[in-house]
Amino acid sequence: MKRKLRFGMIGGGQGAFIGGVHRIAAIMDGQAELVAGAFSSNAERAKASGRDLFVDPTRVYGSYAEMAEVEATKPAHERLDFVIIVTPNHQHFPPAKLFLEAGFNVVCDKPVTLDVKEARALKKIVARTGKVFALTHNYTGNVMVKQAQEFVRQGKLGTIRKVIVEYPQGWMSSAIEASGQKQADWRTDPKRSGAAGCMGDIGSHAENLARYITGLEIEELCADLTSFVPGRTLDDDGNVLLRFKGGAKGILHASQISIGDENDLNIRVYGDQASLEWHQEHPNELVLKFGDQPRQIWRRGNGYVTVPGQFTRVPFGHPEGYLEAFGNVYQEIFRAVRAEVANRKIPRNADYPTVDDGLAGMLFIDAVVKSAQKGARWVKVKTS
Repeated sequence: MKRKLRFGMIGGGQGAFIGGVHRIAAIMDGQAELVAGAFSSNAERAKASGRDLFVDPTRVYGSYAEMAEVEATKPAHERLDFVIIVTPNHQHFPPAKLFLEAGFNVVCDKPVTLDVKEARALKKIVARTGKVFALTHNYTGNVMVKQAQEFVRQGKLGTIRKVIVEYPQGWMSSAIEASGQKQADWRTDPKRSGAAGCMGDIGSHAENLARYITGLEIEELCADLTSFVPGRTLDDDGNVLLRFKGGAKGILHASQISIGDENDLNIRVYGDQASLEWHQEHPNELVLKFGDQPRQIWRRGNGYVTVPGQFTRVPFGHPEGYLEAFGNVYQEIFRAVRAEVANRKIPRNADYPTVDDGLAGMLFIDAVVKSAQKGARWVKVKTS
């Protein structure tokens, strides 16, 4: 297929942060173009956003339902190849279901749905329709995260004993939602965010990162959630003890009231032969540590890095990070979408998060909330 992929966007209009990130990532390699959208639940704002993005006014819609209905009637040479959903959590499942059943591939921001029930239903819909469904846990696209996964697969760490993954932020250390701050407003509302606040928003990233690198599944957990800011309904801080299948133990910490921290997602994985450490705020470096020799600092872009070269975009010494990781996820999604559009078999080795990762994340969030409600008691994490 010798053309750009055509995509539409649901949400992501004026005042939205993540919509712009997705648009940059999706067009980073020149493989796709934005041609339609329902950019806001407010029809006038949606139209204004369409004008800002130079989208054909006839393909700017006042609702995602209208968009699905009209776009499904387009001829093959105009038809959308996929849609991107970048709305608050409660508006993930309805448009995903609608567009999948209308014959469109779907890319969705995380977490996958509002609750476990929706995630289970969505998995069945994806299986039934045979369409591509991708979830944008973007940090898995980072080159050195992929290198960390490769170290684990190669057995360089030996048997994994302990995993410590943290995601501290400080931007919600006061009640900024009361001032109308858009991003904080929906994240603190159970009707739009779901049963968890901080743990659903960024704790889900931490869980996904740990699972991606180590390949380990959480068997049971013990969680303590807190809402430190007075009047806030959902958690803004959480601490979780983890027991992985196979015997490894772990600690997961997520916080949005850690004053002075910006976006410090980081992970340490300890094996019986070596350990590794990666920090999102220093994404180009991966530390490999030993007990009987000096630690090694592996840096992105050098010839000794074993991750396939297509994930490294510029030579060493030129920093890559958040946007490039997003772009790498989209690069792999496009492999699958192009195959589906061409009626070819979707490649099994395409390296992007799927609906299975989304369900695993929702089952993790569900277990965390249940454990906290029971006074930080150990609970099993379901697998389906």
